[in-house]
Amino acid sequence: MVFSSTVFLFLFLPAVYIPYLIFKNIWVRNILLITASLVFYAYGEPKAVLLMILSIIMNWLFGLGVTGRHKKLMLILSVIFNVAMLYVFKYLCFTLDIINIFAGGAISVPSIALPIGISFFTFQAMSYVIDVYKKPELKEKNILNIFLYISLFPQLIAGPIVRFEDLASELRKRSVTLDKTVEGMKRFIYGLSKKMLIANTMGQIADGAFNSDLSELSALGALVGGIAYMLQIYYDFSGYSDMAIGLGKMFGFTFRENFNYPFSTSSMQDFWRRWNISVSTWFKEYVYIPLGGNRKGKMRTSINKMIVFFLTGLWHGANLTFILWGMIHGAFLLLEGCGVIGFVKSRNRAAKALSHVYCLIVIMLTFVIFRADTVQQAFEFIGRMFTGFSGSFVSDNDVLPHLLTPYGIITSVFAVVFAAPVSVKLRDLMAKKGRSELCGYISCVFTVILLIMCVGALMTADYNPFIYFRF
Repeated sequence: MVFSSTVFLFLFLPAVYIPYLIFKNIWVRNILLITASLVFYAYGEPKAVLLMILSIIMNWLFGLGVTGRHKKLMLILSVIFNVAMLYVFKYLCFTLDIINIFAGGAISVPSIALPIGISFFTFQAMSYVIDVYKKPELKEKNILNIFLYISLFPQLIAGPIVRFEDLASELRKRSVTLDKTVEGMKRFIYGLSKKMLIANTMGQIADGAFNSDLSELSALGALVGGIAYMLQIYYDFSGYSDMAIGLGKMFGFTFRENFNYPFSTSSMQDFWRRWNISVSTWFKEYVYIPLGGNRKGKMRTSINKMIVFFLTGLWHGANLTFILWGMIHGAFLLLEGCGVIGFVKSRNRAAKALSHVYCLIVIMLTFVIFRADTVQQAFEFIGRMFTGFSGSFVSDNDVLPHLLTPYGIITSVFAVVFAAPVSVKLRDLMAKKGRSELCGYISCVFTVILLIMCVGALMTADYNPFIYFRF
């Protein structure tokens, strides 16, 4: 089940939220949420729910064990268990394919279905055990609290990754107020709008370009396709994060922000402070710092960063395209760090503008690699951006005219505008002029309009991909 579906919006959510409001006892609410979360996951993954339950039980036991006599051994066993589970279901077939290709083998590759969200709930479970090892006071004896922490449906299949320390107090005591409910609903609707009204439209444009015969694609068509995918993945990822944060508020939980206008960045280092913050923070705290971070000299720091970005790419999927995407990002961070790309640190306006353009180009080109099915397709697609000229930017047989409709063009304009913190600046400007109350009324009206448009899109949409299936 996904948030952007009529089943979730009109059946599942009311069926869970109304009883949740009726029952005030925290344990009744927790059991209700655990049951609902298992149903939510089992709706699309009836067999995989058993895997998630096994992960929860094992990591709860490891959490108890890492405060005991053999705590280091238990920590090692927990990491082995979680990595092994992730490897078998996500990377085993990929490994066998690589062996067959490069070693000329004929190993039979089994058909193993990838459980939805396994990367998210596995990393969340691992972080709990590691945090308890470092801070024994975080140990949770009540297995129901661990069940709720890991299986909580708002962030189960698409993140953000939440640390136990951030939710521990709310698992035991939380409140649902009218203000939180309204704020949560508005945030959910904004996220749903990002997904249904912008991401899906950008996805159709991107799919039209990536699925076309590249020999028929002009430079402009390839460029539009690359930009469209960059916008699709941002609005899809950030939209789901907004929906998760909004749902969390409605149920009394506080999740940290996961995106902070990443396309406003002027350096790749800053981009990773703004993009998918929960994932980048996880790798920083549980991989980069334990490897030594920047404390063991420049060479070791560079190696540590490349390891982190290799794993970041691999975490997104079992494909060389994801690994290459991560490694290129790591390489640009190293180039910025050692001063080769020095203008990113300049305060000069022209240099800042150049830095911004440089970042958008790198982000767009690397997302082409991220989106492509193979490395070869990625470079052929990028090649069309620079070689797809046939007397004009658009060839006679180009797919571009079929990709862009009036609605697509208007949506693209909104996508570009709202990828920058325009709404934040408008709200701040209204507050400075003493118009906060008016701003609130406008926001409410705007939210209602968005909800109506989203419902209409849900009822009529024949294109509503869930790109987290790849992760």
